[in-house]
Amino acid sequence: MSENYIQMIKEDKVYPIIRCKEASQAVEISKALVEGGVRVLEINVENPSIYKAIEEVSKFANVCAGGIITSLQADAAFESGAKLIASPIFQMNMVRISKNKRVPFIAGASTANEAYNAWKSRIPLIKLYPTDAMGGVQYIEDILRQMPFLSLMPMGNIKLGEVVTYIKAGAAAVGVGRDFYLGFTPKEITSRAREILKEVKDFSAWIQK
Repeated sequence: MSENYIQMIKEDKVYPIIRCKEASQAVEISKALVEGGVRVLEINVENPSIYKAIEEVSKFANVCAGGIITSLQADAAFESGAKLIASPIFQMNMVRISKNKRVPFIAGASTANEAYNAWKSRIPLIKLYPTDAMGGVQYIEDILRQMPFLSLMPMGNIKLGEVVTYIKAGAAAVGVGRDFYLGFTPKEITSRAREILKEVKDFSAWIQK
């Protein structure tokens, strides 16, 4: 059952990451994204008040708690209703927690070696960060050319307009942060979500022909 959330991300291929200091803002953005068709989203734990946002958003969406690096943070995320956890790094402690709780863990990696070690630990989806700083689409292509079995989700200053390009390069999904919502009204965020999900769906259908 828990793997279904990872499958949803891989099917939709667009993974919003919300980073806000105010819980109310995170909830507002989440509502707008879900209205646009987003099924799984990440709320980064910027401070302890964000657990309240996770608790609220979990009532109407599948939430991944991001930025988790300690067992205390993981416990607080689960208690708040998070269905998944994500970390900016790869560490065995999080792997153990994930297995014990039977909750998916999205590990972070920057290098090919880190990504491979995460795959060896049976991480179902590996966030490659910061992709933009590491070389962008070319970096994804270079890693997957050598290790096509990796399920990589690039993120880090990626724009919505670049999502399909990353998918063409072999990304299993693409993480988009501030470009999804910063400076936009809730209505505009909803519209942006609908548009990118349709664009990705149309591209995937075209590939399968």
